[in-house]
Amino acid sequence: MDRYERISTLHRLLKSAHYPIPLSTLLDELECSRATLYRDVAFLRDALGAPVESAGGDQAAFRYEVGEGERFELPGLWLTSDELAALLALNELIGRSGAGVLAGALAPFKARIEGLLSDRDSGEVLPIERIRVIPWGERKLNQQVFRIVAGSVLKRHQLRFRYRARTTNTDSRRTVSPQRLTHYRDNWYLDVWDHDREALRSFAVDRIVEPQALDTAAIDVAENDLNDLLASSYGIFAGKPKAWATIRFSQHAARWVADEHWHSQQRGEWLPDGRYELQVPYSNSRELLMDVLKYGPDAEIVSPLPLREEMKILLQLAMSGYQQNV
Repeated sequence: MDRYERISTLHRLLKSAHYPIPLSTLLDELECSRATLYRDVAFLRDALGAPVESAGGDQAAFRYEVGEGERFELPGLWLTSDELAALLALNELIGRSGAGVLAGALAPFKARIEGLLSDRDSGEVLPIERIRVIPWGERKLNQQVFRIVAGSVLKRHQLRFRYRARTTNTDSRRTVSPQRLTHYRDNWYLDVWDHDREALRSFAVDRIVEPQALDTAAIDVAENDLNDLLASSYGIFAGKPKAWATIRFSQHAARWVADEHWHSQQRGEWLPDGRYELQVPYSNSRELLMDVLKYGPDAEIVSPLPLREEMKILLQLAMSGYQQNV
């Protein structure tokens, strides 16, 4: 246990104690020598201003002054080495996953964590370069657009922007009340109340152009209503589920699929022959079909019949391309 962890543990013990804690008990809890404990007590009292007092009697003991201990908290950032290392790893993950605006905002925090870690008694340097993040399918994001969008979400202001839809390749002007930002499959999406359509919608942030934060306060939609429409069906596509898809995976693929999270309401079951059957609710079949296709012959859509027929058509179209001479 290094010094930071001992100080944090000592503070926690003294703050929660109703009676003076004997020296022997503190030595056992902190796993340190008598001299080290006295140095830590002195540091806690003199450097950090903790209301530590010694209790008399046959055995040395310590406590926080009655009435003062309840109000005292350790100043600054006091975390264990493992907690700091985990935060540093998280910051590295954010920085390497392409969300540059977040990495920039957290840069001072990262420097502070690295400084704290460098002060540890062990002097250990963490090899953060050994954390590897490989983005997949990440689309180019305009950082200025992201800042305006994120600011409108957090400040609860309405937002006006031009949107270039990929599905129709057309532009439209939208005035919305931002509800939340969603990071999904290495890309950002904005969930909104669309004032022009009078409905909940999701927009890809990378397709938002010319955003303008308005002074008008945003309309808040209840969390349950957001989840019912925007998170109840499979994937990023909005809408309440129209059906449940049943997909069966081979014994080989089952070893992966059984541990995968496809949807918050998914149902999974091992079949007697070693295959795995997965059920998920969906509204728009497009994304679900793409995810099933990646398993190739190891996946079969069992029901509903319309979804199964859609998959058959996709497979036939794919085969027709390979039957043509190159």
